Order: sequence, then structure tokens, then C-alpha cells
Amino acid sequence: MAKKKRKAGASQHQLPPHVEEARKAIAEAKAWKPRPKLPQRRVIWAISGIFLLCIGLSLTLWLPPHFLVQDLRSRGVDSAATVVGVDSKPKYVKVRLVTGPEAGTEVKLSDYAGMYPDTHTSASLVVTYDRDDPSRILTRAWVEDPPANLPAFGTSALAVICLGLTTAVIWRRLWILRTFGPEEPPASSTGAKKNPDEVVRD
Repeated sequence: MAKKKRKAGASQHQLPPHVEEARKAIAEAKAWKPRPKLPQRRVIWAISGIFLLCIGLSLTLWLPPHFLVQDLRSRGVDSAATVVGVDSKPKYVKVRLVTGPEAGTEVKLSDYAGMYPDTHTSASLVVTYDRDDPSRILTRAWVEDPPANLPAFGTSALAVICLGLTTAVIWRRLWILRTFGPEEPPASSTGAKKNPDEVVRD
């Protein structure tokens, strides 16, 4: 009977609280996974800034040419013209109006998103100018069928890419913060450094 009582007393023995804490800390340290490199906030801000810049450039390249064409279609005056000057530094095309109320006037063609028609001096063109402001002028072909706005397409595509990169970086940052634990393993705490077996022997 005495032996049974001693065995029952041994089975009811509980480890001290600090030993249990040490064992728990070691278990957490074994389950800890190193956190991947966290995307920095300054990277997110930089890509977001480039995105906003591309949006601004896209609007600048899309809206003024669009409004110019619409105005010339609604109140434009057609006129024959002769090219009197072409230069690329700075780039411009200068024409002299031959017919219409502004005949004899020399004016530079308006650019379409930074583009000018491919022409040369003494060439003949049919142009359309704004009756309220003759300095707003394009070739009639461009008024009827505007050229592909490649600069605007390029900046718009870059803006979409930057938006995708910003979204991906933000999503990765949030995923890392939610999925992984602290940057340092739990074993770095003072309580986890102790070997629980040594504590029991003490």
C-alpha cells in the first residue's frame, strides 16, 4: 500500500511555473519562421509618386489636343497654306495662310501632344484654324483624323504599371505583417535562453 501511495504522489508532481514558461518559450522558438524582408514605406511612396507624375503627364498629353481638335471642328476655318519654315531646335512648323480672312498671316502650327506633321519648306497644306484665335491651328487632315497619341499612350501605360507595382508592394507588406511573427525569434528573450532540464535539476 505504501508503494502505491508514493507512486501516486510522484504522478501528481507539477513543474515549477518558470520551468513551464521556459519550455513554452523553446516551443515558440522552434515554431518561429524568419520574416522575409519587409518592403519599406519609402519604396511605396516613391512608386506612388511616379504613378501620380505619370497621371499628370497623361492628362497633359490627352486633354489639350482633344479640346483643340474639338474646338477646330466646331468653329474652325479652312485655308490653303504654304510652309515657310521648319525647324527642330526648337521644333516648329511655320505656315503662311493663302486664302480666307487671315490670308497673308504667318503662324506656327499648334503641336498635337508634341507632334508636328512631316513636311518641308515650300510645301502646300490645307489647315484649319480657330476663327477666334488663329494661333490655334492644325492641318485639316489632323482635325478630321487625329494621329495616334503615342506619348499619351506611353505615359498611360507607365501609370498602369506603377499602379500595379504599388498595389503589389502594399499587398506584400500587409501579407508579411499578418503571416509572420516578430522579426526576432522568441528564443532571444532571457526566459527562453534557460534550459528547462537544467532548471529542473536546480
